[in-house]
Amino acid sequence: MKNIFIKALAGVMLTVGATSCGDKFLETNIYNGIDLDTGLNSVNNIGSALNGCYDRLYRYYFAGNYATNIGDIASDLAYWNGDKGHFNTINQFTYQPTDTYISYIWNYGYKVVDNSSRVIKACDALYADASASDKEELTLYKAEAKALRAYATLTMTNVYGHQIKVNGQDFSSSLGVVVVDEPVQAYEEVKRNTVGECYTAVVNDLKDAIAGFEAVGDREDLFVFGEAAAYGLLARTYLYMENYSEAITAAQKAISLSGITTLTYDAKAYKALYNGGASNTESIFALAITTTNNWSANSCGTLWSTYGITPTPYCLALYGEDDIRKSIMTFAEEGSVPYYDGGKFGAYGTGNPANATNYLINAPEMFLIQAEAYLKNNDEASAKNALLVVAKRNTAITSVSDLPSGSALMTFIQDERGRELFQEGHRLWDLRRWNKPAGLAAYDFPNIKFKFNNCQLADFLFPIPEGEINTGFGVEQNSNWQSVKPQ
Repeated sequence: MKNIFIKALAGVMLTVGATSCGDKFLETNIYNGIDLDTGLNSVNNIGSALNGCYDRLYRYYFAGNYATNIGDIASDLAYWNGDKGHFNTINQFTYQPTDTYISYIWNYGYKVVDNSSRVIKACDALYADASASDKEELTLYKAEAKALRAYATLTMTNVYGHQIKVNGQDFSSSLGVVVVDEPVQAYEEVKRNTVGECYTAVVNDLKDAIAGFEAVGDREDLFVFGEAAAYGLLARTYLYMENYSEAITAAQKAISLSGITTLTYDAKAYKALYNGGASNTESIFALAITTTNNWSANSCGTLWSTYGITPTPYCLALYGEDDIRKSIMTFAEEGSVPYYDGGKFGAYGTGNPANATNYLINAPEMFLIQAEAYLKNNDEASAKNALLVVAKRNTAITSVSDLPSGSALMTFIQDERGRELFQEGHRLWDLRRWNKPAGLAAYDFPNIKFKFNNCQLADFLFPIPEGEINTGFGVEQNSNWQSVKPQ
């Protein structure tokens, strides 16, 4: 991991802002930086470093675009109109280990992981001799850093490793990513941990984060991690692990702590959720992307509009005629080369999709986690009650009697996750953990056609970036990444 953890370049950005496309990995000389070996010697400096961790997460190379969108664009829900070249290699499954998106997700994911680990270590070093008020602040900073590290580790494990479970089949012994408990020193040799070890690290970090928030409270700010968001990420993790009872409990804690016990069922109010910034009253954790601090041409909104990524005709067909979510599913131009208006990245408050932010952990997902987990625990009644909270977005559905039963209920839940979570980056990981046959690489809009049909993705995974492999510091390639591509 030499290219990730070069000590001479290590540092943290103190403010959030855009950089050029030529930004080098772990480069910190654009802003006033703190040296991570000697500078994290005060509570104030640690707070600044934590802001730098959020900056890494926020970047379009990671959660601000690439690491979020890859889960939808490599699925049955996203269509590449062929007019621009953005994400085409991912959508068409023509990527190589040198692929830009695959490389930057790894690079910036490990920026979040490494910088967060350094913040955690610095908090521990100062804690014993700190004042009572400083101890509270250090506990809070450490909790947020643990949650950030968990988010990045889980995201990268999805991209570069197997799902831990696929319909009960256990992949925990397969290779995941490199778990970082202590900051990795320059030129230190490392190795990939198993998927099971990665998930253990994620769960432990989130439990530690929750304990910290319980001890001192959180900032009650949508744009930083708090207790509700940590529980929400834990619920997602437990669902992937098929620990269904724990997923139900964690999702309920996220719902209760966030105070989001119901959703909107009005088309105008639903569209207003995506005006930008804090407009989404159903969100638990989001990125601080604004009209002045955003990624412009590299934004999610640009990707889902002028860069030509749209919902597939199959995706559009999932929505009923009376579904309020269709209020944001509009096109600037349709036809053989469709252009979307941004959808969840429409930023309808300003009309400029580049200003849209990413809502990363949201209440609707929590209800859907509960619905799936209850059903897997053979509690169909509770599954329907949780599902109804989201399914009523289709105003033709008014009660649990309008929902299917038996095996059809699981199919409905799967489709409802597609409808509700579209553009939030979950679909590929869902298809993989369900091993649900899917069409991929859509073409011939507006007809429902796919280049690859009935693909089962239980074994699918992306390659490790070639640049990381070539450093020779211990990270090995996914040997079967080519053979598990859609055929």
